[in-house]
Amino acid sequence: MKAEHFVGGVFRSDGRPFPLVSPVDGTEFGTVPEATREVVDDAVTAARAALTGPWGAPGGEPERAAALRRIADGIDARFAEFVDAEVADTGRPREFAETVDVPRAAGNFRAYADLLYGRPERSYTTPVPGWSVGTGQALNYTVRRPLGVVAVVSPWNLPLLLSTWKIAPALACGNAVVLKPSEETPSTATLLARVIADAGLPDGVFNVVHGHGAGAAGEFLTAHQGVDAIAFTGESATGAAIMRNAADHVTPVSFELGGKNPALVFADADLDAAVDGTVRSCFTHSGQICLCTERVYVERPIFDEFVARLAGRARALDGYGPMISAEHRDKVLSYYALARAEGATVVAGGGVPEFGDARDGGFHVEPTVLTGLPETARAVREEIFGPVCHVAPFDTEDEALRLANDSPYGLAATVWTRDLSRAHRVAPRVETGIVWVNCWNLRDLRTPFGGVKASGIGREGGEYSLDFFSEPVNVCVQI
Repeated sequence: MKAEHFVGGVFRSDGRPFPLVSPVDGTEFGTVPEATREVVDDAVTAARAALTGPWGAPGGEPERAAALRRIADGIDARFAEFVDAEVADTGRPREFAETVDVPRAAGNFRAYADLLYGRPERSYTTPVPGWSVGTGQALNYTVRRPLGVVAVVSPWNLPLLLSTWKIAPALACGNAVVLKPSEETPSTATLLARVIADAGLPDGVFNVVHGHGAGAAGEFLTAHQGVDAIAFTGESATGAAIMRNAADHVTPVSFELGGKNPALVFADADLDAAVDGTVRSCFTHSGQICLCTERVYVERPIFDEFVARLAGRARALDGYGPMISAEHRDKVLSYYALARAEGATVVAGGGVPEFGDARDGGFHVEPTVLTGLPETARAVREEIFGPVCHVAPFDTEDEALRLANDSPYGLAATVWTRDLSRAHRVAPRVETGIVWVNCWNLRDLRTPFGGVKASGIGREGGEYSLDFFSEPVNVCVQI
């Protein structure tokens, strides 16, 4: 799959190429064009020109919904190509791409096509006050109009799923989109552009520019005065940099940022289910999902057994996938070394696996279980974004909540208990945007998704995304 820009309905490859590297074995398997400032300008200009046409006009919801369904059908028709591209870029297990990434991408477009039709708006009958001209009543009602040109900056960990999670509602609302995918995982963005071109959207409604972030395509796009809104998923530090760029033009932002997610395991939990769920929440995609658990708090009576079982499962894992890059692998390994220096006991993992095949040239690290660190340790407080968790005991419900909430982050949490009252009592007190009880990453696309504190601004999902990507306008008609 050749990565190309898609600007105003035209594929192009101008810009200095940089290598695309397989995280599985470290080999180069393609190149990506680095978008210049001129390429980004062209994309924003094309997007703004598309807004003068019928795409975002009032009453265009049926046509837009039909277009979204054509995009979903196009993803399904090229399912194997999307899977191949996602696996090549990310190194994740093929099963994950086949059951999560690509189906969810198509599902995002269908979900927002459906939501367009079920969305109510409010109206009010208003008495005309005595000081106003005329008498009788007025009718106030709300209509929504698109924001305009939306910059979507998507991450490398779930590139197709998370980009379409923003693109679909942005297009549904009648906006024009400029997507800047991660430089690590550009292939599915180019393939999506081909599907959208085949779906017959007007030229300029959807655009793709490739490249890096700071001082490059990402910064050129998010600081562009022609951009009307920014939707970003990624690291909190990058979000802060984008926010500074956006401030110059008072550009609205929607951010889903990092996390240091806690799990609370109570002594009355189904231990088998809690261990299984924690293995999934810590090690899926090698911990490279913003929702993954990195801090596990276990009630003391079951602490030793839980740690032993979790560590045994971690040692037995295979096929969990590499880190996305050599740089990220080195970052994760540096945290393993830091944890040791801070006094951690490495119960499982802590190093680099040896496979005896081509994978030894890739960017793999071992799934790792740590214990024994104080809550002030950097390895406990800072997001690592790898297959690692620290497990600590607690004695009371209040202590568990205090430990869970003592973090600059607040994205997601899990609670494991068979006590129904405790579940309903604890979950609302955890300072995160989403709390799973006796499960992990079970998602309904209609529900709000996002974080608090350093984990994000705003909410995505269902009507929450439609609210961000459109502007309410009040119309007042005196009767």
